[in-house]
Amino acid sequence: MPHSVSLINTIAAGLGLALVFGFLAAKLRLPALVGYLLAGVIIGPFTPGFVADAGIAAQLAEIGVMLLMFGVGLHFSLDDLLAVRKIALPGALAQISVATLLGGGLAMWWGWSPGAALVFGLALSVASTVVLLRALESLGILDSFTGRIAIGWLVVEDLAMVLVLVLMPPLAGTLGGHAAQEGPADPLWQTLGLTLLQVGGFVALMLVVGRRVFPWILWQVTRTGSRELFTLCVVAAAVSIAFASAALFGVSFALGAFFAGMVMRESQFAHRAAEESLPLRDAFAVLFFVSVGMLFDPSVLIERPLQVLAVVLVIVLGKSLAACALVLVFRYPLGTALTVSASLAQIGEFSFILAGLGVSLGLLPVEGQSLVLAGALISIATNPLWFSLIGPMQKWLHAHSSFARGLESRDDPLAELPMTTEAKYLSRQVVLVGYGRVGRRIAAELDANDIPYVVAEQNRELVEKLREAGTPAVWGDAADPAVLIQAHVARARVLVVATPDAMNVRQMIETARTLNPTIQTVIRSHNEQEAALLTREAAVTVFLGEQELAQAMARDVVQRAVSMAAPA
Repeated sequence: MPHSVSLINTIAAGLGLALVFGFLAAKLRLPALVGYLLAGVIIGPFTPGFVADAGIAAQLAEIGVMLLMFGVGLHFSLDDLLAVRKIALPGALAQISVATLLGGGLAMWWGWSPGAALVFGLALSVASTVVLLRALESLGILDSFTGRIAIGWLVVEDLAMVLVLVLMPPLAGTLGGHAAQEGPADPLWQTLGLTLLQVGGFVALMLVVGRRVFPWILWQVTRTGSRELFTLCVVAAAVSIAFASAALFGVSFALGAFFAGMVMRESQFAHRAAEESLPLRDAFAVLFFVSVGMLFDPSVLIERPLQVLAVVLVIVLGKSLAACALVLVFRYPLGTALTVSASLAQIGEFSFILAGLGVSLGLLPVEGQSLVLAGALISIATNPLWFSLIGPMQKWLHAHSSFARGLESRDDPLAELPMTTEAKYLSRQVVLVGYGRVGRRIAAELDANDIPYVVAEQNRELVEKLREAGTPAVWGDAADPAVLIQAHVARARVLVVATPDAMNVRQMIETARTLNPTIQTVIRSHNEQEAALLTREAAVTVFLGEQELAQAMARDVVQRAVSMAAPA
């Protein structure tokens, strides 16, 4: 049997070196992905020694992107996407514009053509979805409202880049490049209209047909009782739908897999599907970072150090500051703005595609592609650092800047209860933090028993709807004492934290008990260790999702068994 098979060599070398350097990076207290990137550089074509097949590595990485985005879709509903549309849509488009102007201006200063400057700026404007998701998962805020804003933001960026990739070939001649095809080109309006029609048709098909068909298929496979068939169904759905979306509708693989996960979420087996595909997602995600490292030529750091530094500053500072300012303009908390800006302080897969297409069309010089790759490698490697600085930076700004404190406590009609709020809601009420799937059900039970409550929620649009419906609601992060004060926690009898994001739950408890020492506290958690610590140290009642489900099922089983055993 031959031992020079490119696929096997690439997987063995990529995963093997990624394990070694990822382990060393973890020992040095660096993010493991730094080791994965370094492994890619070592087996890439620009360093001596073994050279892996870059084409195969890129395709394996694409599979990883599909599986990762499919997993995100399994946890991200259409309601979540619509809930952040008012900030994600204008915010992403404005941020793309600012970053394109910064990158394009830099390229013009270097003497590049307007077409090259436009492509270069666009390549620096779009962040990597894979890097973002890994960062949000490691922080445990993937399901938080801030995490949903960041994901929705990048979904809008991906949709915008789909249009850019379609429009670049017909516009290449106008921008100073060469046409992608011979013969008369279609009018621009026709190309744009066809692209919008294709994307719209794909989304409509997935939401109308897919939401009914794919959960039914998953149920039929589940009925066979075969675990391997279930796993195969999940992986086949992710990869096949992503491929079909690209082939038939011109949508990117990542976006197609994301919508596939969203419609598969309608199945009751969505949680199991996410667990079954997790090992494959992790393995192929590692290959993504390895493939990025293989594209990097270290010589660019020596030949063009100042240009690389300028590119990194545009990515890490320029567009991140623009995103932070945009989030603050929409009157979201400083913590949300810092998280979104850190999420966008890197570039990835779409940047590589744009740069490659720009070079093939004669728009972007080859050194432009090298600079994009250098900026991607450095920004991806340093991205975990920016996330780790969010907390300390926020505390420092609060301590030293009255302006920063004003951003959290600024005059906002949704940040405080109206003067017309009835007195019954401001005494002996329940303070309900979070109005998601769990929070809504708790609120419904409180309404059914005529128990007054005040909602504290980070989604501005949701707070507006609650107030229109007559429900007292306060906008903001409940970890901020001002939010709980506005919810009149000092007079409440129970504090209920119904959000899955429990990062700041201790701060909420401390604030509530400082203002109201007799308040009872009920917490939602998904982590057994965290639940045990909160129960023991904070003396609160913690409901663990899996545990409560098991207990409810056990009670039902016992009741059925007893009733069947009873004599007729």
